[in-house]
Amino acid sequence: MREHSTTPPGPTPRWTAALLCAAALLTGCGVNPVTGKQELQFVSEAAELQIGAQQYAPSRQSQGGDLRLFPGVEGYVAEVGQKLAAVSDRALPYEFVVLNSSVPNAWALPGGKIAVNRGLLTALDSEAELAAVLGHEIVHSAARHGAKAQERGILLQTGVLAAQIGVLLGDGNEDLGNLMVLGAGVGAQMISMKYGRDAELESDLYGMRYMQRAGYDPRAAISLQEKFVALSKQQDARGQSWLEGLFASHPPSEERVARNRAAAASLQAGGLVGAERYQQVMAPLRAARPAYEKADEAATAAGRKDYARARSLAVEATRLLPQEGRFHQLQGDIALAGKQPREALPHYDKAIALDPGYFGGYLGGGLAAYRIGDRTRARQWLSRSAELLPTAPALYHLGLMARESGDRDQALKYFQAAADSSSEFGKQAAAEVVRDELPRNPSRYIAGAAQRDARGMLVAVVENRAPVGVRDVVFTPLLLGDNGEILEQSRSIRLSRTLAPGERASIDAGVGSITPEALPRVRIRIDGAAVAP
Repeated sequence: MREHSTTPPGPTPRWTAALLCAAALLTGCGVNPVTGKQELQFVSEAAELQIGAQQYAPSRQSQGGDLRLFPGVEGYVAEVGQKLAAVSDRALPYEFVVLNSSVPNAWALPGGKIAVNRGLLTALDSEAELAAVLGHEIVHSAARHGAKAQERGILLQTGVLAAQIGVLLGDGNEDLGNLMVLGAGVGAQMISMKYGRDAELESDLYGMRYMQRAGYDPRAAISLQEKFVALSKQQDARGQSWLEGLFASHPPSEERVARNRAAAASLQAGGLVGAERYQQVMAPLRAARPAYEKADEAATAAGRKDYARARSLAVEATRLLPQEGRFHQLQGDIALAGKQPREALPHYDKAIALDPGYFGGYLGGGLAAYRIGDRTRARQWLSRSAELLPTAPALYHLGLMARESGDRDQALKYFQAAADSSSEFGKQAAAEVVRDELPRNPSRYIAGAAQRDARGMLVAVVENRAPVGVRDVVFTPLLLGDNGEILEQSRSIRLSRTLAPGERASIDAGVGSITPEALPRVRIRIDGAAVAP
Protein backbone atom coordinates (compact mmCIF):
# COMPACT_ATOMS: atom_id res chain seq x y z
CA MET A 1 0.00 0.00 0.00
CA ARG A 2 1.36 3.41 -0.95
CA GLU A 3 1.56 5.96 1.86
CA HIS A 4 0.18 9.45 1.25
CA SER A 5 1.65 12.57 2.78
CA THR A 6 -0.41 15.53 3.92
CA THR A 7 2.52 17.80 3.07
CA PRO A 8 2.49 19.09 -0.51
CA PRO A 9 5.37 17.56 -2.42
CA GLY A 10 8.32 19.90 -2.97
CA PRO A 11 10.41 20.15 -6.10
CA THR A 12 12.90 17.40 -6.80
CA PRO A 13 16.60 18.24 -6.38
CA ARG A 14 16.89 18.54 -10.18
CA TRP A 15 13.96 20.97 -10.31
CA THR A 16 15.33 22.87 -7.32
CA ALA A 17 18.62 23.44 -9.12
CA ALA A 18 16.81 24.50 -12.26
CA LEU A 19 14.64 26.98 -10.35
CA LEU A 20 17.68 28.43 -8.61
CA CYS A 21 19.42 28.84 -11.93
CA ALA A 22 16.40 30.62 -13.39
CA ALA A 23 16.33 32.98 -10.41
CA ALA A 24 20.02 33.79 -10.60
CA LEU A 25 19.82 36.37 -13.36
CA LEU A 26 23.29 37.75 -12.76
CA THR A 27 25.04 34.40 -12.38
CA GLY A 28 25.93 31.48 -14.59
CA CYS A 29 24.42 28.05 -14.41
CA GLY A 30 26.12 24.91 -15.59
CA VAL A 31 26.51 21.19 -15.24
CA ASN A 32 29.12 19.80 -12.90
CA PRO A 33 31.60 17.93 -15.12
CA VAL A 34 32.03 15.11 -12.60
CA THR A 35 28.58 14.53 -11.10
CA GLY A 36 26.48 15.69 -14.06
CA LYS A 37 24.28 17.74 -11.74
CA GLN A 38 23.05 21.24 -12.50
CA GLU A 39 24.52 23.89 -10.23
CA LEU A 40 25.05 27.60 -9.95
CA GLN A 41 28.50 28.61 -11.15
CA PHE A 42 29.63 32.09 -10.12
CA VAL A 43 33.30 31.28 -10.76
CA SER A 44 34.09 30.62 -14.42
CA GLU A 45 36.60 28.05 -15.59
CA ALA A 46 38.86 30.88 -16.75
CA ALA A 47 38.79 32.29 -13.21
CA GLU A 48 39.58 28.86 -11.75
CA LEU A 49 42.59 28.50 -14.02
CA GLN A 50 43.77 31.99 -13.13
CA ILE A 51 43.42 31.36 -9.38
CA GLY A 52 45.35 28.11 -9.63
CA ALA A 53 48.10 29.58 -11.78
CA GLN A 54 48.55 32.64 -9.55
CA GLN A 55 48.44 30.81 -6.23
CA TYR A 56 50.33 27.60 -7.00
CA ALA A 57 53.85 28.99 -6.56
CA PRO A 58 53.27 30.99 -3.34
CA SER A 59 51.19 28.15 -1.88
CA ARG A 60 54.05 25.74 -2.45
CA GLN A 61 56.49 28.19 -0.88
CA SER A 62 54.28 28.55 2.19
CA GLN A 63 53.95 24.79 2.57
CA GLY A 64 57.68 24.01 2.70
CA GLY A 65 58.75 24.53 -0.90
CA ASP A 66 59.37 21.90 -3.57
CA LEU A 67 61.32 18.78 -2.64
CA ARG A 68 64.46 18.99 -4.77
CA LEU A 69 66.78 16.31 -3.38
CA PHE A 70 64.77 13.40 -4.77
CA PRO A 71 63.71 14.29 -8.33
CA GLY A 72 62.81 10.67 -9.04
CA VAL A 73 60.09 10.87 -6.39
CA GLU A 74 58.37 13.88 -7.93
CA GLY A 75 58.66 12.38 -11.42
CA TYR A 76 57.00 9.22 -10.19
CA VAL A 77 54.19 11.09 -8.43
CA ALA A 78 53.58 13.15 -11.57
CA GLU A 79 53.50 9.98 -13.67
CA VAL A 80 50.82 8.41 -11.47
CA GLY A 81 48.91 11.67 -11.30
CA GLN A 82 48.81 12.12 -15.06
CA LYS A 83 47.54 8.55 -15.55
CA LEU A 84 44.58 9.45 -13.34
CA ALA A 85 44.13 12.90 -14.86
CA ALA A 86 43.88 11.31 -18.31
CA VAL A 87 40.73 9.41 -17.26
CA SER A 88 39.14 12.21 -15.23
CA ASP A 89 35.85 13.82 -16.24
CA ARG A 90 37.38 17.21 -16.85
CA ALA A 91 40.32 18.26 -18.96
CA LEU A 92 42.48 20.68 -16.96
CA PRO A 93 46.19 21.56 -17.06
CA TYR A 94 46.91 19.20 -14.16
CA GLU A 95 50.24 19.58 -12.38
CA PHE A 96 51.68 17.51 -9.55
CA VAL A 97 54.51 18.45 -7.17
CA VAL A 98 56.04 17.02 -4.01
CA LEU A 99 56.58 19.45 -1.15
CA ASN A 100 59.38 19.38 1.41
CA SER A 101 57.17 19.08 4.48
CA SER A 102 56.84 16.36 7.11
CA VAL A 103 53.15 17.18 7.58
CA PRO A 104 51.19 14.26 6.08
CA ASN A 105 48.95 16.06 3.62
CA ALA A 106 47.91 16.59 0.04
CA TRP A 107 45.91 19.44 -1.46
CA ALA A 108 44.45 20.80 -4.69
CA LEU A 109 43.88 24.31 -5.97
CA PRO A 110 41.27 25.18 -8.60
CA GLY A 111 42.45 24.47 -12.11
CA GLY A 112 44.15 21.15 -11.31
CA LYS A 113 47.19 22.34 -9.34
CA ILE A 114 47.95 19.49 -6.91
CA ALA A 115 50.64 18.91 -4.28
CA VAL A 116 51.50 16.04 -1.97
CA ASN A 117 53.84 16.33 1.00
CA ARG A 118 56.95 14.28 1.65
CA GLY A 119 55.48 13.29 5.02
CA LEU A 120 52.48 11.64 3.39
CA LEU A 121 54.51 9.72 0.81
CA THR A 122 56.57 7.99 3.50
CA ALA A 123 53.33 6.85 5.18
CA LEU A 124 51.94 5.09 2.09
CA ASP A 125 52.70 1.50 1.10
CA SER A 126 51.81 1.18 -2.57
CA GLU A 127 51.30 2.96 -5.87
CA ALA A 128 47.59 2.21 -5.60
CA GLU A 129 47.41 4.06 -2.27
CA LEU A 130 49.18 6.99 -3.93
CA ALA A 131 46.63 6.80 -6.73
CA ALA A 132 43.86 6.94 -4.12
CA VAL A 133 45.34 10.15 -2.70
CA LEU A 134 45.87 11.79 -6.09
CA GLY A 135 42.54 10.63 -7.47
CA HIS A 136 40.79 12.21 -4.49
CA GLU A 137 42.57 15.53 -5.07
CA ILE A 138 41.90 15.43 -8.82
CA VAL A 139 38.17 15.19 -8.07
CA HIS A 140 38.40 18.24 -5.80
CA SER A 141 39.66 20.20 -8.81
CA ALA A 142 37.53 18.53 -11.46
CA ALA A 143 34.29 18.82 -9.46
CA ARG A 144 34.93 22.50 -8.67
CA HIS A 145 34.95 21.98 -4.90
CA GLY A 146 37.27 24.92 -4.29
CA ALA A 147 35.29 27.13 -6.66
CA LYS A 148 32.02 26.11 -5.02
CA ALA A 149 33.41 26.96 -1.60
CA GLN A 150 34.18 30.44 -2.91
CA GLU A 151 30.70 30.67 -4.37
CA ARG A 152 29.22 29.92 -0.96
CA GLY A 153 31.35 32.68 0.52
CA ILE A 154 33.38 30.22 2.58
CA LEU A 155 36.75 31.58 3.64
CA LEU A 156 38.10 29.46 6.47
CA GLN A 157 41.11 29.81 8.71
CA THR A 158 44.62 29.70 7.35
CA GLY A 159 46.06 26.52 8.83
CA VAL A 160 49.33 26.75 6.97
CA LEU A 161 52.49 25.01 8.04
CA ALA A 162 54.26 26.72 10.92
CA ALA A 163 57.52 26.85 9.00
CA GLN A 164 60.86 27.17 10.72
CA ILE A 165 61.30 30.75 9.56
CA GLY A 166 57.94 31.78 11.03
CA VAL A 167 58.58 30.18 14.39
CA LEU A 168 62.09 31.48 14.81
CA LEU A 169 62.07 35.01 13.44
CA GLY A 170 58.95 36.46 15.02
CA ASP A 171 59.11 38.12 18.42
CA GLY A 172 56.38 35.71 19.50
CA ASN A 173 55.52 32.23 18.27
CA GLU A 174 54.07 33.50 14.99
CA ASP A 175 53.42 30.96 12.30
CA LEU A 176 53.91 31.55 8.62
CA GLY A 177 50.20 32.11 8.12
CA ASN A 178 50.39 35.28 10.22
CA LEU A 179 53.54 36.48 8.51
CA MET A 180 52.22 36.17 4.95
CA VAL A 181 50.63 39.25 3.47
CA LEU A 182 47.06 39.14 2.23
CA GLY A 183 47.63 38.30 -1.44
CA ALA A 184 49.94 35.39 -0.73
CA GLY A 185 47.51 34.01 1.83
CA VAL A 186 44.68 33.41 -0.64
CA GLY A 187 46.03 30.05 -1.79
CA ALA A 188 46.81 29.02 1.77
CA GLN A 189 43.22 29.72 2.77
CA MET A 190 41.97 27.61 -0.10
CA ILE A 191 44.21 24.61 0.50
CA SER A 192 43.36 24.53 4.22
CA MET A 193 39.60 24.95 3.87
CA LYS A 194 37.58 22.11 5.27
CA TYR A 195 35.46 20.70 2.50
CA GLY A 196 31.98 19.60 3.46
CA ARG A 197 31.11 15.99 4.16
CA ASP A 198 29.41 15.60 0.77
CA ALA A 199 32.45 16.94 -1.10
CA GLU A 200 34.78 14.55 0.72
CA LEU A 201 32.58 11.51 0.06
CA GLU A 202 32.17 12.63 -3.54
CA SER A 203 35.94 12.86 -3.96
CA ASP A 204 36.37 9.40 -2.44
CA LEU A 205 33.75 7.86 -4.75
CA TYR A 206 34.82 9.40 -8.04
CA GLY A 207 38.47 9.09 -7.11
CA MET A 208 37.97 5.33 -6.82
CA ARG A 209 36.30 5.32 -10.24
CA TYR A 210 39.29 7.14 -11.68
CA MET A 211 41.55 4.55 -10.07
CA GLN A 212 39.70 1.73 -11.80
CA ARG A 213 39.71 3.52 -15.16
CA ALA A 214 43.49 4.01 -14.85
CA GLY A 215 44.02 0.33 -14.02
CA TYR A 216 44.54 0.55 -10.24
CA ASP A 217 42.90 -1.59 -7.58
CA PRO A 218 40.23 0.70 -6.05
CA ARG A 219 40.36 -1.29 -2.80
CA ALA A 220 43.55 0.62 -1.98
CA ALA A 221 41.28 3.56 -1.10
CA ILE A 222 39.82 1.40 1.67
CA SER A 223 43.20 0.47 3.12
CA LEU A 224 44.27 4.10 2.84
CA GLN A 225 41.34 5.35 4.90
CA GLU A 226 41.72 2.50 7.40
CA LYS A 227 45.35 3.49 7.84
CA PHE A 228 44.43 7.14 8.35
CA VAL A 229 41.76 6.29 10.92
CA ALA A 230 44.28 4.22 12.89
CA LEU A 231 47.02 6.82 12.62
CA SER A 232 44.68 9.65 13.60
CA LYS A 233 44.38 8.02 17.03
CA GLN A 234 48.13 7.99 17.56
CA GLN A 235 50.11 10.81 19.13
CA ASP A 236 53.71 11.83 18.75
CA ALA A 237 56.14 12.75 21.49
CA ARG A 238 54.56 16.20 21.79
CA GLY A 239 51.09 14.76 22.37
CA GLN A 240 49.86 15.81 18.94
CA SER A 241 47.81 13.62 16.65
CA TRP A 242 49.72 12.15 13.72
CA LEU A 243 47.24 13.85 11.39
CA GLU A 244 47.01 17.12 13.32
CA GLY A 245 47.45 20.14 11.12
CA LEU A 246 46.69 20.49 7.46
CA PHE A 247 45.36 16.97 6.87
CA ALA A 248 42.46 17.94 9.14
CA SER A 249 41.13 19.71 6.04
CA HIS A 250 39.66 16.35 5.03
CA PRO A 251 39.81 14.11 8.11
CA PRO A 252 39.43 10.32 8.03
CA SER A 253 36.45 8.58 9.59
CA GLU A 254 34.84 5.18 9.96
CA GLU A 255 32.02 6.44 7.76
CA ARG A 256 34.43 7.08 4.92
CA VAL A 257 35.92 3.61 5.31
CA ALA A 258 32.43 2.08 5.09
CA ARG A 259 31.47 4.22 2.10
CA ASN A 260 34.68 3.31 0.30
CA ARG A 261 34.09 -0.36 0.99
CA ALA A 262 30.59 -0.12 -0.48
CA ALA A 263 31.89 1.80 -3.51
CA ALA A 264 34.62 -0.80 -4.12
CA ALA A 265 32.00 -3.56 -4.07
CA SER A 266 30.25 -1.87 -6.99
CA LEU A 267 33.45 -1.67 -9.03
CA GLN A 268 35.31 -4.38 -10.86
CA ALA A 269 37.71 -6.17 -8.55
CA GLY A 270 41.43 -6.27 -9.20
CA GLY A 271 43.96 -3.92 -10.72
CA LEU A 272 47.49 -2.71 -10.11
CA VAL A 273 48.68 -2.40 -6.51
CA GLY A 274 52.30 -1.64 -7.26
CA ALA A 275 53.70 -2.12 -3.76
CA GLU A 276 57.13 -3.27 -4.91
CA ARG A 277 57.72 -0.39 -7.32
CA TYR A 278 56.44 2.14 -4.81
CA GLN A 279 58.83 0.90 -2.12
CA GLN A 280 61.70 0.98 -4.57
CA VAL A 281 61.06 4.58 -5.65
CA MET A 282 60.50 5.78 -2.09
CA ALA A 283 63.51 3.97 -0.61
CA PRO A 284 65.84 7.04 -0.72
CA LEU A 285 63.12 9.20 0.83
CA ARG A 286 62.51 6.67 3.59
CA ALA A 287 66.24 6.45 4.24
CA ALA A 288 66.35 10.21 4.74
CA ARG A 289 63.45 10.20 7.19
CA PRO A 290 65.63 10.15 10.36
CA ALA A 291 67.36 13.35 9.21
CA TYR A 292 64.05 15.14 8.67
CA GLU A 293 62.80 13.93 12.05
CA LYS A 294 65.89 15.44 13.69
CA ALA A 295 65.22 18.74 11.93
CA ASP A 296 61.57 18.73 13.02
CA GLU A 297 62.67 18.14 16.61
CA ALA A 298 65.17 21.00 16.28
CA ALA A 299 62.46 23.40 15.07
CA THR A 300 60.24 22.37 17.98
CA ALA A 301 63.06 22.93 20.49
CA ALA A 302 63.80 26.34 18.96
CA GLY A 303 60.14 27.27 19.26
CA ARG A 304 60.53 26.61 23.02
CA LYS A 305 63.69 28.78 22.97
CA ASP A 306 65.83 25.76 23.83
CA TYR A 307 68.48 26.88 21.38
CA ALA A 308 71.27 24.62 22.65
CA ARG A 309 69.23 21.48 21.97
CA ALA A 310 67.88 22.91 18.72
CA ARG A 311 71.40 23.63 17.49
CA SER A 312 72.60 20.12 18.38
CA LEU A 313 69.68 18.45 16.59
CA ALA A 314 70.06 20.67 13.51
CA VAL A 315 73.77 19.85 13.27
CA GLU A 316 72.95 16.15 13.48
CA ALA A 317 70.27 16.46 10.77
CA THR A 318 72.80 18.23 8.52
CA ARG A 319 75.39 15.52 9.14
CA LEU A 320 72.89 12.86 8.07
CA LEU A 321 71.77 14.73 4.93
CA PRO A 322 74.27 17.51 4.15
CA GLN A 323 72.74 18.39 0.75
CA GLU A 324 69.39 19.44 2.27
CA GLY A 325 69.29 23.22 2.16
CA ARG A 326 66.51 23.42 4.77
CA PHE A 327 68.85 22.05 7.43
CA HIS A 328 71.44 24.75 6.76
CA GLN A 329 68.68 27.35 6.84
CA LEU A 330 67.51 25.89 10.15
CA GLN A 331 70.96 26.37 11.64
CA GLY A 332 70.89 29.96 10.43
CA ASP A 333 67.43 30.47 11.93
CA ILE A 334 68.60 29.16 15.28
CA ALA A 335 71.65 31.42 15.30
CA LEU A 336 69.53 34.42 14.32
CA ALA A 337 66.94 33.65 17.00
CA GLY A 338 69.82 33.47 19.45
CA LYS A 339 70.88 37.00 18.41
CA GLN A 340 73.94 35.81 16.49
CA PRO A 341 73.28 37.23 13.01
CA ARG A 342 76.93 37.17 11.93
CA GLU A 343 77.18 33.45 12.75
CA ALA A 344 73.90 32.84 10.91
CA LEU A 345 75.02 34.26 7.55
CA PRO A 346 77.26 31.36 6.39
CA HIS A 347 74.40 28.92 7.02
CA TYR A 348 72.04 31.02 4.92
CA ASP A 349 74.66 31.28 2.17
CA LYS A 350 74.81 27.50 2.05
CA ALA A 351 71.03 27.12 2.13
CA ILE A 352 70.61 29.50 -0.80
CA ALA A 353 73.34 27.76 -2.79
CA LEU A 354 71.65 24.37 -2.30
CA ASP A 355 68.09 25.56 -2.94
CA PRO A 356 67.99 28.96 -4.67
CA GLY A 357 64.26 28.66 -5.35
CA TYR A 358 63.04 28.71 -1.74
CA PHE A 359 62.22 31.94 0.06
CA GLY A 360 63.35 30.92 3.57
CA GLY A 361 67.10 31.25 3.13
CA TYR A 362 66.74 34.69 1.54
CA LEU A 363 64.42 35.92 4.28
CA GLY A 364 66.58 34.75 7.15
CA GLY A 365 69.77 35.84 5.42
CA GLY A 366 68.32 39.25 4.60
CA LEU A 367 67.33 39.85 8.20
CA ALA A 368 70.73 38.71 9.44
CA ALA A 369 72.46 41.04 6.96
CA TYR A 370 70.23 43.94 8.03
CA ARG A 371 71.11 43.41 11.68
CA ILE A 372 74.83 43.60 11.03
CA GLY A 373 74.42 46.69 8.84
CA ASP A 374 75.01 45.08 5.43
CA ARG A 375 72.24 46.96 3.63
CA THR A 376 73.29 45.88 0.13
CA ARG A 377 72.94 42.17 0.82
CA ALA A 378 69.89 42.73 3.02
CA ARG A 379 68.08 44.57 0.23
CA GLN A 380 69.05 41.98 -2.37
CA TRP A 381 68.04 38.93 -0.36
CA LEU A 382 64.86 40.39 1.14
CA SER A 383 63.71 41.50 -2.32
CA ARG A 384 64.23 37.98 -3.66
CA SER A 385 62.44 36.54 -0.65
CA ALA A 386 59.43 38.79 -1.23
CA GLU A 387 59.32 37.81 -4.91
CA LEU A 388 59.02 34.16 -3.95
CA LEU A 389 56.62 34.69 -1.03
CA PRO A 390 55.57 38.13 0.23
CA THR A 391 55.96 38.18 4.00
CA ALA A 392 55.65 40.99 6.50
CA PRO A 393 59.25 40.75 7.83
CA ALA A 394 60.72 41.13 4.34
CA LEU A 395 58.44 43.97 3.26
CA TYR A 396 58.74 45.81 6.58
CA HIS A 397 62.53 45.81 6.48
CA LEU A 398 62.56 46.77 2.81
CA GLY A 399 60.37 49.71 3.83
CA LEU A 400 62.82 50.72 6.53
CA MET A 401 65.70 50.66 4.07
CA ALA A 402 63.75 52.60 1.44
CA ARG A 403 63.03 55.28 4.03
CA GLU A 404 66.67 55.35 5.08
CA SER A 405 67.65 56.04 1.47
CA GLY A 406 65.14 58.91 1.25
CA ASP A 407 62.54 57.16 -0.94
CA ARG A 408 59.47 57.80 1.23
CA ASP A 409 56.97 56.86 -1.46
CA GLN A 410 58.51 53.43 -1.99
CA ALA A 411 58.82 52.95 1.77
CA LEU A 412 55.11 53.67 2.18
CA LYS A 413 54.26 51.06 -0.49
CA TYR A 414 56.29 48.42 1.35
CA PHE A 415 54.72 49.33 4.69
CA GLN A 416 51.21 49.26 3.23
CA ALA A 417 51.82 45.80 1.76
CA ALA A 418 53.29 44.47 5.03
CA ALA A 419 50.36 45.88 7.00
CA ASP A 420 48.09 43.24 5.41
CA SER A 421 49.73 40.70 7.73
CA SER A 422 48.31 40.04 11.19
CA SER A 423 51.79 39.54 12.69
CA GLU A 424 53.79 41.88 14.90
CA PHE A 425 55.71 42.94 11.80
CA GLY A 426 52.37 43.77 10.17
CA LYS A 427 51.39 45.88 13.15
CA GLN A 428 54.72 47.71 13.07
CA ALA A 429 54.25 48.35 9.37
CA ALA A 430 50.73 49.66 9.99
CA ALA A 431 52.18 52.05 12.56
CA GLU A 432 54.66 53.30 9.98
CA VAL A 433 51.84 53.89 7.50
CA VAL A 434 49.93 55.90 10.09
CA ARG A 435 53.06 57.80 11.08
CA ASP A 436 53.53 58.83 7.45
CA GLU A 437 49.91 59.68 6.64
CA LEU A 438 48.60 61.03 9.94
CA PRO A 439 50.19 64.49 9.76
CA ARG A 440 48.87 64.96 6.19
CA ASN A 441 45.42 63.42 6.63
CA PRO A 442 44.52 63.19 10.35
CA SER A 443 40.78 62.85 9.67
CA ARG A 444 41.44 59.51 7.97
CA TYR A 445 42.35 58.01 11.33
CA ILE A 446 40.66 60.30 13.86
CA ALA A 447 36.89 60.77 13.89
CA GLY A 448 35.11 63.70 15.53
CA ALA A 449 31.44 64.19 16.41
CA ALA A 450 29.37 66.76 18.33
CA GLN A 451 27.03 65.99 21.22
CA ARG A 452 25.08 67.86 23.93
CA ASP A 453 25.71 66.91 27.55
CA ALA A 454 23.07 66.83 30.30
CA ARG A 455 23.45 70.61 30.80
CA GLY A 456 23.00 71.38 27.09
CA MET A 457 26.71 72.20 26.61
CA LEU A 458 28.47 71.30 23.36
CA VAL A 459 30.83 68.33 23.76
CA ALA A 460 33.30 67.07 21.17
CA VAL A 461 33.74 63.30 20.94
CA VAL A 462 37.04 62.21 19.42
CA GLU A 463 37.73 58.57 18.46
CA ASN A 464 41.05 56.98 17.47
CA ARG A 465 40.45 54.64 14.53
CA ALA A 466 44.14 54.10 13.85
CA PRO A 467 45.80 50.75 14.67
CA VAL A 468 48.26 52.59 16.96
CA GLY A 469 48.02 55.06 19.81
CA VAL A 470 47.76 58.76 18.92
CA ARG A 471 48.47 61.94 20.86
CA ASP A 472 48.18 65.73 20.46
CA VAL A 473 44.87 65.53 18.63
CA VAL A 474 43.86 69.03 17.51
CA PHE A 475 40.24 69.73 16.56
CA THR A 476 38.06 72.73 15.74
CA PRO A 477 34.27 73.02 16.26
CA LEU A 478 32.49 74.44 13.19
CA LEU A 479 28.95 75.70 12.63
CA LEU A 480 27.76 75.03 9.07
CA GLY A 481 25.12 76.75 6.99
CA ASP A 482 22.36 75.14 4.97
CA ASN A 483 24.71 74.62 2.01
CA GLY A 484 27.59 73.28 4.10
CA GLU A 485 29.46 76.57 4.25
CA ILE A 486 31.27 77.50 7.46
CA LEU A 487 29.26 80.15 9.31
CA GLU A 488 31.27 80.17 12.48
CA GLN A 489 34.56 78.67 13.57
CA SER A 490 35.50 78.30 17.22
CA ARG A 491 39.02 78.19 18.58
CA SER A 492 41.04 75.02 18.09
CA ILE A 493 41.51 72.67 21.02
CA ARG A 494 44.39 70.26 21.68
CA LEU A 495 43.73 66.97 23.45
CA SER A 496 46.67 66.40 25.78
CA ARG A 497 46.08 62.74 26.55
CA THR A 498 47.02 59.71 24.42
CA LEU A 499 44.23 57.71 22.81
CA ALA A 500 44.71 53.97 22.42
CA PRO A 501 43.39 52.27 19.27
CA GLY A 502 39.60 52.35 19.35
CA GLU A 503 39.48 54.67 22.37
CA ARG A 504 37.14 57.67 22.57
CA ALA A 505 37.39 60.87 24.56
CA SER A 506 34.70 63.48 25.30
CA ILE A 507 35.92 67.08 25.72
CA ASP A 508 34.19 70.35 26.38
CA ALA A 509 34.19 72.07 22.98
CA GLY A 510 34.64 75.49 24.57
CA VAL A 511 31.56 76.89 22.86
CA GLY A 512 29.05 76.82 25.71
CA SER A 513 25.42 75.76 25.36
CA ILE A 514 23.80 74.78 22.09
CA THR A 515 20.20 74.14 21.14
CA PRO A 516 19.04 70.70 19.89
CA GLU A 517 18.01 72.36 16.61
CA ALA A 518 21.53 73.70 15.98
CA LEU A 519 23.39 70.49 16.92
CA PRO A 520 23.02 68.76 13.49
CA ARG A 521 24.84 71.71 11.91
CA VAL A 522 27.91 71.38 14.14
CA ARG A 523 30.99 69.57 12.87
CA ILE A 524 34.20 68.64 14.66
CA ARG A 525 37.07 69.12 12.23
CA ILE A 526 40.23 67.15 12.96
CA ASP A 527 43.21 69.37 12.24
CA GLY A 528 46.18 67.39 13.48
CA ALA A 529 47.53 64.46 15.49
CA ALA A 530 50.74 62.51 16.08
CA VAL A 531 51.57 58.83 16.60
CA ALA A 532 52.17 58.12 20.28
CA PRO A 533 55.70 56.96 21.12
